Amino acid sequence: MILALQLLLSLSILIVLHELGHFIPAKLFKTRVEKFYLFFDPWFSLIKKKIGETTYGIGWLPLGGYVKISGMVDESMDKEQMKTPPQPWEFRSKPAWQRLIVMLGGIIVNVIVGIIIYISIVYLLGDTYIPKDVVNRNGGVQVFEIGEKIGLKTGDQIIKINGNDFTDFQDITKPDYLLSPNSYYTVLRDGKEMKVAIPGNFIENFNKKDAISNFVAPRASTVVGQIQKGTLAERVELREGDRFIEVQNTPVKYQDELIKLVKGQSLDSISFKVERNGEVLSFKESFAGQASIGFFAKPLYDKKDLQSITYGLGESIALGTKRAFEVIFVQIKALKKIFSGELSFKNSLSGPVGIAKAYGGEWDWERFWRMTGTLSMVLAFMNLLPIPGLDGGYVVFLLYEMASGREPNEKVFETALKIGMAILLVLMVFVFYNDIAKLITGN
Repeated sequence: MILALQLLLSLSILIVLHELGHFIPAKLFKTRVEKFYLFFDPWFSLIKKKIGETTYGIGWLPLGGYVKISGMVDESMDKEQMKTPPQPWEFRSKPAWQRLIVMLGGIIVNVIVGIIIYISIVYLLGDTYIPKDVVNRNGGVQVFEIGEKIGLKTGDQIIKINGNDFTDFQDITKPDYLLSPNSYYTVLRDGKEMKVAIPGNFIENFNKKDAISNFVAPRASTVVGQIQKGTLAERVELREGDRFIEVQNTPVKYQDELIKLVKGQSLDSISFKVERNGEVLSFKESFAGQASIGFFAKPLYDKKDLQSITYGLGESIALGTKRAFEVIFVQIKALKKIFSGELSFKNSLSGPVGIAKAYGGEWDWERFWRMTGTLSMVLAFMNLLPIPGLDGGYVVFLLYEMASGREPNEKVFETALKIGMAILLVLMVFVFYNDIAKLITGN
């Protein structure tokens, strides 16, 4: 329910603002707007009210929204109106430059909204991150299945991405880096530098549920944090702050070393030593039927190791704008890789279900606004694609008209619109099917 509500609220905000981007310039140019709708209303509306010449309403099908502008051939294909002579209040009677502004208005508003959200987040929250140098100073990374597939190993220190130095440890999964041609990590392993190539389709791994946590993480200590109930750790009364120094007569320094000695070993008994307040305590306990000792380890870094940065208004405007447009640049890179075959079309698409999952199961306003800002920039990019039925499709025909001095053939325009709508309908069906399939398989 929380997933659905977050997505619904986010989309509602973005759809209303997008349609206002069409509505306001249309009214400024004295063009009649017949309908302004949040969501689609085939057969009936949830709410509708006519104010002046415009009917405002909320439809029942939450797949978008629209404004119906008089004298404009759109997805409604209302051709009867188009058979009458053009009227001064109609879209078709306006100069091409005015029609272009009306069509670009929604995209422009989405870009502005995305930029404002990103600037606000940067200004109000700043940045807090684990520096890469802190991770490397404390044993490097612990590598899981996804990282192992490309050749990373536990204990590696990632020092560069694509030959460039970086500061924020989380940059190792930054889409802009992963989508670059011939991407690679430079790692320090056993005192030697080496390159680990990043496959062209590597970013697909992060479309799956919990993928980030199955890639790499900063190595954890063997210091006991939270103790799990009903486990060996509780039974022998381990305490928070106890530090494991030996398991099965083998010295341990990192959590991954401890896990390797315990997990999947089918041990009848287990011996280990912990250090508590300078004293070494030894244990030898029954372990039959146990999967783990039963505690969460503390990280090797402290809160004081985290880097926090605050930004002034000017810095926030520059950095927020840059981050907003990075969303579009990532979309362009991804689209290029899809067309080149490096990325799977099926794995790269997410519909409402996939997007909703990204909001998380708990209401987090910071994450909500980050997702809304990102979605606003994505919607701007998608709407600019030159597909008839999208704003970008209309823009292409208007640019042709402005360049050639003549309107495109009406039949050609109508046929292109029908083809574009068919493509969008097929794409919508595929996206929903893809979402449901991922939901069933748990990816």
